[in-house]
Amino acid sequence: MPAHNPFKTALAERRPQVGLWLSMADPYLAEAAATCGYDWLLVDGEHAPNDVRSTLAALQSVAAHGAQPVVRVVEGSTALIKQMLDIGARTLLVPMVDTAEQARALVAATQYPPLGTRGVGSAVGRASQWSARSDYLNVADDEVCLLVQAETVTALQNLPAICAVEGVHGVFIGPADLAASMGHRGNPGHPEVQAAIEGAMKTIIASGKAAGTLTSDPVLAQRYLDLGCTFVAVGVDVLMFVNAARKLRMQFGAPGAAAGEPAKVSAAY
Repeated sequence: MPAHNPFKTALAERRPQVGLWLSMADPYLAEAAATCGYDWLLVDGEHAPNDVRSTLAALQSVAAHGAQPVVRVVEGSTALIKQMLDIGARTLLVPMVDTAEQARALVAATQYPPLGTRGVGSAVGRASQWSARSDYLNVADDEVCLLVQAETVTALQNLPAICAVEGVHGVFIGPADLAASMGHRGNPGHPEVQAAIEGAMKTIIASGKAAGTLTSDPVLAQRYLDLGCTFVAVGVDVLMFVNAARKLRMQFGAPGAAAGEPAKVSAAY
């Protein structure tokens, strides 16, 4: 069976991929989202309460649909990456990558020896369909799509070197953390932050790697796509729910004099 990762193929062909963030940590809602026409769905293990088992449930829930799952790990440890790959994650997003050295270590964690350090246990894993994919070990390295997050001033300073690392297939700009790193915590829309984001995107795209980000502002999302970003998430499930629920409640009067009207929450992280 040949290596197969439609999301990785789309990035290599520079076909824009519109995504949705899954922070509900619920496989039923993940499956519902998978029917909505998004190109990719981000199963968040960094800022949502997902662990290995709930991530597995999400992967199983979306498997029958066209949306491609991307798993964001809480951090880039070799052991955790091994677990995620063994349960069938093919595309990983790793947060807080500041240097090329970090990026190279992550690449090694996604590859079997002799190229890397991934432990060999696929015979009992979902990734190989429990050995039904008899040639899995031969194609596994090529199936992996590794995306790293650049979200600090240090990362942007090292961005050309990070982009030059073979085995990194895309770089995701994290607006919220970048804003905080630049002294504008809570304000990713600040002109200095936006200028830094656009400059970083141009650097990534010029390197030949895929650029991506998350924003719930549709105008800004289209701006990033127009710049050449390949994978852009345009919303977060839990925020879509609470914003819609709050709006509905307000149609029947304020929820309480002390509470006032709840502010709309946007996503940029």
